[in-house]
Amino acid sequence: MNQYFLRKECKELHAFPHIIEFAFKKISTIQFGSLTKAAHDFLRIYYVADGRFDWMIDNQHYILYPGDLALILPGQSFGGEKDLLDIGTVAWLHLGLQQLEPTGKMIMGKWSRLSDSECRSIGQILVLNNCPVLSKLKEAGTLMQHIQQEFAQQEIGYTTRINQLIEELFIVVARQLTRQNTSRRDFPQTFMKLEQTLRERLSHQWTVEEMAALVGLGNTAFSEKVKSYTGFSPLNYLINIRISEAIKLLKRPDVHVTDIALDVGFYSSQHFATTFKKLTGYTPSEFRKKNTTTPE
Repeated sequence: MNQYFLRKECKELHAFPHIIEFAFKKISTIQFGSLTKAAHDFLRIYYVADGRFDWMIDNQHYILYPGDLALILPGQSFGGEKDLLDIGTVAWLHLGLQQLEPTGKMIMGKWSRLSDSECRSIGQILVLNNCPVLSKLKEAGTLMQHIQQEFAQQEIGYTTRINQLIEELFIVVARQLTRQNTSRRDFPQTFMKLEQTLRERLSHQWTVEEMAALVGLGNTAFSEKVKSYTGFSPLNYLINIRISEAIKLLKRPDVHVTDIALDVGFYSSQHFATTFKKLTGYTPSEFRKKNTTTPE
């Protein structure tokens, strides 16, 4: 693979305002300071084609080998362990997204033809299942090579083709993340991690789509798994978690009922009271009174 390096100011990138940098480079000599640790507001993807690379991602040390891919989200720090690029061959793509929030909401921009729901799902997988290193993802290397070839040859339709290849790269990475994080489809273990995540962010208005993305399944497959495992639909399962957390908080007399309702994800104290009574037989106030007056 010939060396190839493009930066935002290059004429080749004038038709690609979302691409900040693209490179496919063979490093034959060590250059100190060639990869200093830094955080940026854009997404960075690095693919190792050849060699062994020591990198620091979000203050954690990783060693990457041929076929491995590093995914650095906006705001995360990244650089060589000794602030340098090791000897070997590496490809990278720096991409400016219109939006990528900590909740996983992602907007690619006008260049992408992925639907809003697809972007949301991919964004949630990238953020919520964040794993900086994906092992043996040679398909990503092939896509990087194709991007380089399209830039070099600039045949008819190359702008559209490059954008399609970038979209395909996102799909490949998202699918690999879900496979890697749910290897062997050990659903009971995966389910425990899902519940932990839900409890940690219970005030968030979770959708089935978002919960499914956390475990790397489609909506239908996820709903069937949850129903089989718990006996509830995903949303009813979530409501049960909200109520169980509310019960814990109601045992604390210093916390106002309205605050509890909002903290566990109900949109109003009335909605909370109605749901709580339906599932427990008591209003929140009745439950609190009974709990504080009944001897242990």
